[in-house]
Amino acid sequence: MSVGKVWLVGAGPGDVGLFTIKGKEILEKAEVVVYDSLVGQGILSQIPSSARLINVGKRANHHTMPQEEINQVLLKEAQAGSRVVRLKGGDPFLFGRGGEELELLAEHGIPYEVVPGVTSPISVPAYNGIPVTHRDFTSSLHIITGHKRAGKEYDIDFEALVRTRGTLVFLMGIASLGDICAGLLKGGMDADMPAAVLQKGTTAGQKRVVATVGTLKAEVDRQGIETPAIIVVGKVCTLADEFSWYEKLPLAGWKILVTRPRNLISQTAARLREKGAEVLELPAIRTEALSDEQRLYEAFDHLGNYQWIVFTSPTGVEIFFAEMQKRELDIRSLGTAKIAAIGEGTKKKLAQHGLYADFLPSVYDGDTLGTELAAKLSGGEHILIPRAEKGNENLVRSLAEAGAIVDDVPTYRTLYEKSLLIDEKKEFEAGNINCVVFTSASTVKGFVEGTKGLDYTKVKAACIGKQTKAAADAWGMETYMSEKATIDSLITLVEKLKRSEEK
Repeated sequence: MSVGKVWLVGAGPGDVGLFTIKGKEILEKAEVVVYDSLVGQGILSQIPSSARLINVGKRANHHTMPQEEINQVLLKEAQAGSRVVRLKGGDPFLFGRGGEELELLAEHGIPYEVVPGVTSPISVPAYNGIPVTHRDFTSSLHIITGHKRAGKEYDIDFEALVRTRGTLVFLMGIASLGDICAGLLKGGMDADMPAAVLQKGTTAGQKRVVATVGTLKAEVDRQGIETPAIIVVGKVCTLADEFSWYEKLPLAGWKILVTRPRNLISQTAARLREKGAEVLELPAIRTEALSDEQRLYEAFDHLGNYQWIVFTSPTGVEIFFAEMQKRELDIRSLGTAKIAAIGEGTKKKLAQHGLYADFLPSVYDGDTLGTELAAKLSGGEHILIPRAEKGNENLVRSLAEAGAIVDDVPTYRTLYEKSLLIDEKKEFEAGNINCVVFTSASTVKGFVEGTKGLDYTKVKAACIGKQTKAAADAWGMETYMSEKATIDSLITLVEKLKRSEEK
């Protein structure tokens, strides 16, 4: 068996947008992922479902696995021939013990690569409006581990740090904040030197406490702080209010769960992130083409006989054209058939295949599509509807009642998914998720399947369309419906919900 390879990949500070392109590309090809507790949930949700997962924990005083054992795990998995990704919060070589993990690999001749990550000492202050260097204040930056072994004194030359007159960033030091401030004061730092504690930077839980070295501990005790957090000391902290930008984004401070199928989720998530939200991408459903598409193939044999082809989802479009390609058919095979699409997403997907919809309903749902398309029929039209295995029955009924001959052909099925990495139920119960976005009734059902036992009255749901809202209502959720069944309208709704909560 050939030897595998290990990649030490830095996951950055939490915001999935700060995960590097190279890191993402390597993670997508991973066969084994060894991850720790400081990796952001948004990045954990990017781990391929085919990868085997090993959680090694590693958070202050709560080590799931000793470092020596982690080193052995990496060696063993690589020797078994696997592509191993060691996914670490921040950067692997900045207090991440990455060097220790490589020593054993190098000793045994295991090939490896290091993928640097965006590091919190720079990125977290930046998200709080604090430039770690500024010509008017300082020309140096010093990064210090604030962690110390129980019962031992700091092995830090505080006097030397004070003499640098640089910006000081302490990582993993919140539990020893008082000792750090005392050490700096004893080392000769002015008690009025600006200082800050920055909590959960680059995520919805971001919070900052700005004070001075002399008052920071008391101010943090008064306002409260959660880990992970970093300590920044230096005159640059006075710029936080002037240069702050992240909290001014309309959805900053909100964590939003998006449940769309994985192949459709990225656009919605990207738009929400542009508005400042932390987005958790956990597809509640996935779709797969039927193993036997014989009924669709039979429809292909007389495509020219249809007056209308009705598409009810982007997935239906994708599978339809994928199967046409297998049969070496192109759009000329559609003859003079007109095309109906249920909404903007389906319309856009059709356009990617060179087709422009002749008809969209005024409201993007199956009931309206059936009613309004039926009004255009004169009777006797042949209509093909390639769609999900369990589709809206009212659509077919309305068209049939108008005299149409309908071939309702299932081409794919919907399956429910549940994250193996993130406990959605626990996240809601802890109040960590502000809103969930539903784009179909099936995503509601998938979400419920994955969160059994949750008190759904605590779930704020932004829904696209009446049928989606009705599915969420049935479980007692606090539901809201977008004015139009479009992603733009849905995002506008989420913004309104956040503004109303802040009033």
